[in-house]
Amino acid sequence: NRSCTHIVDRRPNNAYLPILVAALLLAVIALLFVVIPYICRRRCTSKFIKTICCQGPQHSEENEESHASETAHGAVKAKPTRLLSLDTFRGFSLTVMVFVNYGGGGYWFFQHAPWNGLTVADLVMPWFVFVIGTSVVLAFSSMQRRGVSRLQLLRKITWRTVVLLLLGFCFLNYSPKDGPLSWSWLRIPGVLQRLGFTYFVLSLLQTFWGQKEIPLTAYNWWNPVQDILLYWPQWLIIILLETLWLCLTFLMPVPNCPTGYLGAGGIGDNGLYPNCTGGAAGYIDRWMFGDNMYRYPTCKEIYRTTQPFDPEGVLSTINSIVIGFLGMQAGKIIIFYKKMNVHILCRFLVWTLILGISAAILSKCTRDGGFIPVNKNLWSLSYIMCMGCLSFLLLGGMFFVVDIKGWWGGQPFIYPGMNSIFVYVGHSLLGFYFPFSWEMRFQQSHWEWLFQSLWGTALWLLIAYLLYRKKFFLKI
Repeated sequence: NRSCTHIVDRRPNNAYLPILVAALLLAVIALLFVVIPYICRRRCTSKFIKTICCQGPQHSEENEESHASETAHGAVKAKPTRLLSLDTFRGFSLTVMVFVNYGGGGYWFFQHAPWNGLTVADLVMPWFVFVIGTSVVLAFSSMQRRGVSRLQLLRKITWRTVVLLLLGFCFLNYSPKDGPLSWSWLRIPGVLQRLGFTYFVLSLLQTFWGQKEIPLTAYNWWNPVQDILLYWPQWLIIILLETLWLCLTFLMPVPNCPTGYLGAGGIGDNGLYPNCTGGAAGYIDRWMFGDNMYRYPTCKEIYRTTQPFDPEGVLSTINSIVIGFLGMQAGKIIIFYKKMNVHILCRFLVWTLILGISAAILSKCTRDGGFIPVNKNLWSLSYIMCMGCLSFLLLGGMFFVVDIKGWWGGQPFIYPGMNSIFVYVGHSLLGFYFPFSWEMRFQQSHWEWLFQSLWGTALWLLIAYLLYRKKFFLKI
């Protein structure tokens, strides 16, 4: 008749207490930024604080870099202001990206999913690509209305693409030990390379097939889908690209692997396919790049994979173009339904529902089941449908709050959103140097790690704000 009793020697730390305290502090700070300007507006006691905190947003459908220009007589002629909700959305995505890259406080939901599934870290990159598509439509429509020729647009597109590719290749392979270019660990695909190539394809679509305008005065039975039918060449190219992705993913034979395999390999699937990481996507990247790609994918630790796999590979770039094209659709809605805010929000909501339902059907609302699981590593079709749904929802919400109602000026996210390349490259190069980070000593809990992640992110927000005050915007 033996019995066992459990005695707690030392109670464990509450892992979620640090993030709860941080969330409450950020909520209090946000509340102060709302209340203090309101008091200042009511009492008019501080012109300085009003200038900083009470910038009233103005609705505009154009996203230009500057706000005013000198006329021939020396007078100041106001230009259309930026679409603040788009800058806010871009800045919000970039801020979350910086926080995640600094470790996200060590919490699992701020890390990328090992293979299938979705975490906060998996949301950021598609949001950024979506914003690129929207910005392409707004910027190119503005330049085309100003009479910029197609040849000039092609020169601008080519130059910007080449610079983004070079920035990504050089900064990605930078090592303080090996110099400006680290040959010891060379990686060809990367984030900026993905963004540059996606921008190139989307810009070509807008340059050659994006000049039409929706005739809002004409009434036809196809009016509800006229923003799709009028741009049928673009949609045809996107459908062909997605068909190519589906055919290569599910029909391409991969040596020693089942056709259409979407697993992580390694010990997954009972260890039956250890060298099949990523299926066709991984096979194509290994055939093109060899070992010059990401050698420590998120699946390596849990699934014990031995082969390199790059989430910014060739096949997943196709679906990156697709979600960027969904962002272009949002830009067309904003332009052609300007001053018709109800129409804009309704169309955003329709796209949200269509994409969300499609993602639910493809994944069967499960992590590993469904026809096509939600997978950021593969940029699966269900993944981009889900991210397109969230992108339309967030951009529509910010458009309503920032540009329509003017309840929020977008601070502080609007500042990194207007200097996104500077902040991204800067945090990639300097992120692991003091004062952005330091060697942690108290690793028994998440306190120091979370503080370091928030501190580094806050410093880049401050730098972006100072650059905004100095009117410095890094343009490519």
